[in-house]
Amino acid sequence: MSTVTRPNHIGRKISRIRELKDMKQEALAQALGISQQTISTIENSETVDEEKLKEVAKALGVTVEAIENFTEENMITYFNTFNDNSNGWGTGTFNYECNFNPLDKVVELYERLVQAEKDKNEYLENIIKGK
Repeated sequence: MSTVTRPNHIGRKISRIRELKDMKQEALAQALGISQQTISTIENSETVDEEKLKEVAKALGVTVEAIENFTEENMITYFNTFNDNSNGWGTGTFNYECNFNPLDKVVELYERLVQAEKDKNEYLENIIKGK
């Protein structure tokens, strides 16, 4: 086991956070008003100047500290702390229960489709009668 500590590669952290947010380099570049190649350069850099790091953090919707302290282990721990409370067993505060009956929505959609077909038939009948 090696006792050598891994360097604090800010560029890789930015890249990983961007990927976790399902954002492409082009989208981040556009948000910052720079080119995709510049984003690539930033992500390959071990260090990033403080002002640029603040801009990147803002564009990613995170804090500078979140980028600087980012680790894969922390992300796993973070996501493992979420609890789904929809069954009443968890300790989370999320409510995933439906406020409506899905069957009612299906019936509503069906009725709208039937009405649209009736309107279309009536329109076509009027065109045929007009000839």
